[in-house]
Amino acid sequence: MNNSCFERSQDPRRHLQPVASLLIASVFWACAGGSVAAAASSSPNAVAGMDPAVRAALLGKSKQPIRVLIEPVSEARPLSSKRAGQPREQRLRQSHAELSAAARASQEPIESWLRAQDIRFRSFTVVNVIAAEMSPEQLRALAKRRDVRYLADDRPIRNRLPGADAAKDACTGTNTTTWGIQRVNADDVWALGFRGQGVVVAGQDTGYDFDHPALLAQYRGNGPTVEHAYNWHDAIRTLIGTGSNSCGLDLQVPCDDNNHGTHTMGTMVGQDDSNGFTVGVAPDAQWIGCRNMEEGDGTPSTYLECFDWFLAPTDLSNQNPDPSKAPHVINNSWGCPVSEGCTAANWSQMDTAVNNLTAAGVLVVASAGNSGSSGCGSINTPAAMYENALTVAWTTTAANNALSGSSSRGLVTVDGSNRMKPDISAPGSSVCSSVPGTGYGTSSGTSMSGPHVAGVAALLMSAFPELKNDPPAVRDILQQSALPLPQAGTCNGAAGSLRPNPFTGYGLVDALAAYQRAQQNLGAFSDGFE
Repeated sequence: MNNSCFERSQDPRRHLQPVASLLIASVFWACAGGSVAAAASSSPNAVAGMDPAVRAALLGKSKQPIRVLIEPVSEARPLSSKRAGQPREQRLRQSHAELSAAARASQEPIESWLRAQDIRFRSFTVVNVIAAEMSPEQLRALAKRRDVRYLADDRPIRNRLPGADAAKDACTGTNTTTWGIQRVNADDVWALGFRGQGVVVAGQDTGYDFDHPALLAQYRGNGPTVEHAYNWHDAIRTLIGTGSNSCGLDLQVPCDDNNHGTHTMGTMVGQDDSNGFTVGVAPDAQWIGCRNMEEGDGTPSTYLECFDWFLAPTDLSNQNPDPSKAPHVINNSWGCPVSEGCTAANWSQMDTAVNNLTAAGVLVVASAGNSGSSGCGSINTPAAMYENALTVAWTTTAANNALSGSSSRGLVTVDGSNRMKPDISAPGSSVCSSVPGTGYGTSSGTSMSGPHVAGVAALLMSAFPELKNDPPAVRDILQQSALPLPQAGTCNGAAGSLRPNPFTGYGLVDALAAYQRAQQNLGAFSDGFE
């Protein structure tokens, strides 16, 4: 049984694992009127490639609408790192402009056809894909178009979520910090004057309780008048399954329908100023968020939509994208197994999204997953499996930072790459953080480990502003300064005694050691420029 969040449930058979396939950057909905016969540019001999699930749906007798992701034929290439030396805002704007132009050129003819069929759709930029829902008859006509390369499945998938987090106020304190903050030495960097100020972190998850006492002050939209435009986006406009949603749909005010998002954001930035209880690694950083799951489940297009929005956040009408408001780091405490729509046929799409965000100057952090019981090669889902995702394993409260038996292992063999993963490790057991309302609860899983690393990255960028525009440098510093955690045994021929190794990567993330390494590499004083 798969779920969308990498959080360990009390039932060992149920791991929170996701439902996505891809991710992306500037979007819009559209519809109009017409008939299937309007496919003037289609050819009966030019049939697009199809996801097996889409092909099976077309072969069936059902007349129910089918949700798909349309990949146009295009000569566009992923962004390169050639803009790495540009100022951050210029780099973001030019990256977004380049991707937008390429998407527009290949998407417009297909969009015109969709409008003529009165089909609602949403176009993405970070990856050149269009999300749409149509009848089997319309889909057959679309598949014959010469300008359609591939049709991927985007059906909603409903999974049973594990039990709720520990009861509200199960963990709390006054003028204290969590064990994870202390274990990664974040408080030692605070003592040097760097607490994440000037850095924006982002999360895509089950939503966020933005006015929780530990999160409100850090919300980028906070002020005399709270402003959610450019700071919040909801990719959930329909129910996934039956019933209702506790938050509602298509929200213009942040809400968390599951607890998971509020908990992960708290681990990145949470601090309650009323009592000094700090659960966040970078409590002076700001945050923005996107809901990509409906009570823990999503579709490929909802995940894509959040990535798309992060590259160029928009107003609440999803208009006027502004790349200058992109975050510096994105946390992804979820994954997407084959059973939820991510297959070898579409892995490259999400990989392209992660690569493009990285090339634009945004660091992407991903939880490794909780499938360690499956053994070696269990890091086998997007986004953790990708080269440019900083993939995080789960360590426990043990004094020796023991690896959790549930933390997924490398190497990445599912795509034939034999890529070394994970990249780094962080605390993930019994992590205390914010839960919707005003209280705090504990959770365990790589979902809790990833936010620790995202928070340490924010501390590093805060201390050395030039790193805000250099994801590869941040990654290298974090990895090289990590505390080695050698392991017994081998995985796929790679020994646990190596560094990195397929169990813990380079080791436990260490904020103070990272600061010291950056100081050596970048000079004794930061120049304050980005």
